[in-house]
Amino acid sequence: MSKITHYKIMVYGSSEGYQGNRAQITLYDDSQVVGFVRFHDRGMDFPDDEKSGEKIAMHLPSTMLPNMVDILRHERPLEINFRMGRAFFTSAEESVGEGE
Repeated sequence: MSKITHYKIMVYGSSEGYQGNRAQITLYDDSQVVGFVRFHDRGMDFPDDEKSGEKIAMHLPSTMLPNMVDILRHERPLEINFRMGRAFFTSAEESVGEGE
């Protein structure tokens, strides 16, 4: 499991996007890249999640981009993990009604 300390968002123009992606969030643990969340429009190829070395690539529909940005802005701590052929993006357990 890799801890996420900061991120960078890229959104790609044109009808094809960039390398089959509409947008990408790069996830970092301090200065090291630990993963990518790649977003695909309907009709674009939708690859399987993968792990290469210590970097994880998660693939989601473009409609999930606002939700992911909201999670990154408001939740702590966050982690990304890869098991059973899938990427998992998780927050810490929180008490009900905890607020922001």
